[in-house]
Amino acid sequence: MALSKKVQRKTRELIDSKHMLKSITLASFLESTIVPIPLETVLIPLMQAKRELLWKIALMATIGCVIGALFGYALGYYLFDVFGDWLITTFFDEQQFNDVQQKMQAQGFWFVMTLGIAPIPFQVAMLAAGATKFSLPLFLLATVIARSVRYFGLAMVVYVAGNHAEKLIKRYRMKAVAAITLLVLLLWWLSNLLG
Repeated sequence: MALSKKVQRKTRELIDSKHMLKSITLASFLESTIVPIPLETVLIPLMQAKRELLWKIALMATIGCVIGALFGYALGYYLFDVFGDWLITTFFDEQQFNDVQQKMQAQGFWFVMTLGIAPIPFQVAMLAAGATKFSLPLFLLATVIARSVRYFGLAMVVYVAGNHAEKLIKRYRMKAVAAITLLVLLLWWLSNLLG
């Protein structure tokens, strides 16, 4: 069975499930940590079918992602101490890693924000933040903002466009992601300019 057919079947099952909101939280956690399938493929039809729960679905997806981000941060924070020396000597040199660490400390908030919105695996931001011991509160703030933009943005499109949301998102998704990413990069650049 094709992957899209499996996703459609699982989405139909999820719509009727009494554990739908918990399942969304779990799916969001898995998507942010290990499952490479974008959650939007499930969220959009689910939001269209359950409009009365639209904002709760977005909230639960955001919460699941934040829990997943904490998990990824912890992996980077604790496992880097175990495997860090090997990683540095294998893939970097000490100076390169020190440069990355300094940039993460100085620009980590914007780095996490950008990767949280852009269509780049968020695991990179989580592990880098943990490995460089980046501020956990700033990491969480950037994660919450970025993922809220993503999930509540989807909810807003479904709220406004109704049954046409899926077509609109498919048509304009990459343009919207590019525009939001450019906006974040512009804000990042302005913060450097003014800071």
